[in-house]
Amino acid sequence: MTSQRDIFLFVALAVAWGTAFGAVEVGLETLPPILFAALRLDGAVLLFVAAIAALGYEWRPRTRADWVTIIISGGLIVGGHYGLMFLGQSYVSSAVAAIVLSLTPIVTPPLALALLPRERIRAPAVVGLGLGLAGVVMIALSGGSLDGQVVGVALLFGSALVFAIGSVLTERTRGTLPLLPLQTWAMAVGAAMLHTLSFAHPGESAAGLRAALTAETAAALAYLAVVSTAGGFLAYFVLLERVGASELSLVNYASPVIAALVGWALLGETITLTTITGFALIIAGFALCKIGALWRLGAPVVGYGPTRPAAAAARAGDIVVDGNVYVAGTDSYAGQARSAD
Repeated sequence: MTSQRDIFLFVALAVAWGTAFGAVEVGLETLPPILFAALRLDGAVLLFVAAIAALGYEWRPRTRADWVTIIISGGLIVGGHYGLMFLGQSYVSSAVAAIVLSLTPIVTPPLALALLPRERIRAPAVVGLGLGLAGVVMIALSGGSLDGQVVGVALLFGSALVFAIGSVLTERTRGTLPLLPLQTWAMAVGAAMLHTLSFAHPGESAAGLRAALTAETAAALAYLAVVSTAGGFLAYFVLLERVGASELSLVNYASPVIAALVGWALLGETITLTTITGFALIIAGFALCKIGALWRLGAPVVGYGPTRPAAAAARAGDIVVDGNVYVAGTDSYAGQARSAD
């Protein structure tokens, strides 16, 4: 990532996804979490439908693999992930939510090992998984409340786990839909799932929705749909093509920093030294899980090893599981990436 354009897009992406947690925090003040997650997806689906119509993409699923991918993505990567994330953030600050979700790239390799027999996991990744889990436990206990912070962190960890499981399971399918229509279908399925759960949940009701949609809540919904989703994905896919998945995965650890700064400056949130230490353990765990890819990225900078083109870097990253890209530590789904070839 050497050009000014790439650096600008990386910073813009980190800001778009990092500030999303603050927008969620604002909306949760008046909206129940599951309904809020569903409404956030509604806005994103409308934007993506307009983009598909403008670009003339083929949008109809034609094969069984298309439908299987849509169901897995919509049910786990979108519906399950967003539902648990919004529920979890109703207990903890936006910074803590972003930090816990940054664990996703660490828990994905062992899940790939369990669900995809051809995958292998090396000893450093095992140590990295342990460090990451230790960091999450430290963050969970930093609040000192067994019915508050711990519950929220547990829900957010479940969100990261569900997202990782969905990402690995989509590796078993080979759909024909382009990425944007696939993502749109997945978000539509996830939105329908969350609306159904919200309707059935005794603690949630859409009866007072008009009163709950204050100016601040409406602005938060618009921001999530337009900036965090449409703008974020635009920057993400441009960078994925230019710098590859390994280097781009570092955005998962820039976003929590942005979330913490926004929460402190605009929402009056505080972050403890214990939480910072837990985040440091998660970063150390990520480095061990990605030690090979990080070396391939950093070695040419310091004069060791051959330089690698962006496509090769994408092939090397374990964020891409044989063609599938998952965006960890955010509230976003990337779906299937184009082949590194």
